[in-house]
Amino acid sequence: MKALIFAAGLGTRLKPYTESMPKALVPVAGKPLLQITIEKLIAAGFDEIIVNVHHFADQVIQFLDDNNRFGIRIEISDERGLLLETGGGIKKASSFFDDGKPFLVHNVDILTDIDLSAMYRQHLENKSDATLLVKQVDADRSLLFDDEGHMRGWTNSVTGEVKSPIQNFKPADYHKYSFGGVHILSPSVLSEMNKWEGNFSIIDYYLSVALKKDLRAYLINDCYLVDVGSPESLKEAEERLK
Repeated sequence: MKALIFAAGLGTRLKPYTESMPKALVPVAGKPLLQITIEKLIAAGFDEIIVNVHHFADQVIQFLDDNNRFGIRIEISDERGLLLETGGGIKKASSFFDDGKPFLVHNVDILTDIDLSAMYRQHLENKSDATLLVKQVDADRSLLFDDEGHMRGWTNSVTGEVKSPIQNFKPADYHKYSFGGVHILSPSVLSEMNKWEGNFSIIDYYLSVALKKDLRAYLINDCYLVDVGSPESLKEAEERLK
């Protein structure tokens, strides 16, 4: 099974740690985030991984080489010339996923104890185009799903901004879930991505195809999930792993 790890981010919120190293190599309980993610993927059966790089890219590549690429096939998607965001990053790396099978995308700064292999199996059983890990938490930005678990919109509760392909869309009629930074994509969901250029958000792309593709929520409320995006959440993650 194949996976993409997003490790190219600037890690602005994790300063001062990211002033001298990439976010992917920030240690949690003595182990870099990238290593934690790779080992979790390997344990779930993923044996071919591509890692995108931008910020302190050389350090990430050296780390992988120093660890013999963890004994599996690990390739690099080089974004040193231009940081492509989530959608652009998937598009650039898409040639890696040439076996016609679904692949998993995992943010390097997401720590979770969910069963990734179970999530992959459900994706296959549902024959979905994309399956998104979500939690029902109070967050400023939320994805909106209908009663059948299909993605239908996005909202920012602070600014009041709403995005949806549905006319006269009413967020109150839908379930608000927070995206967990882990998703599984079938090649079919990428069919219209060739129309998109440069750096763009995968969420914006999902919204553009939400009425054409089967984009489903994988709702897990009893799992541990933390976005290690700030010194405060880093401390929380340290305590959890200890």
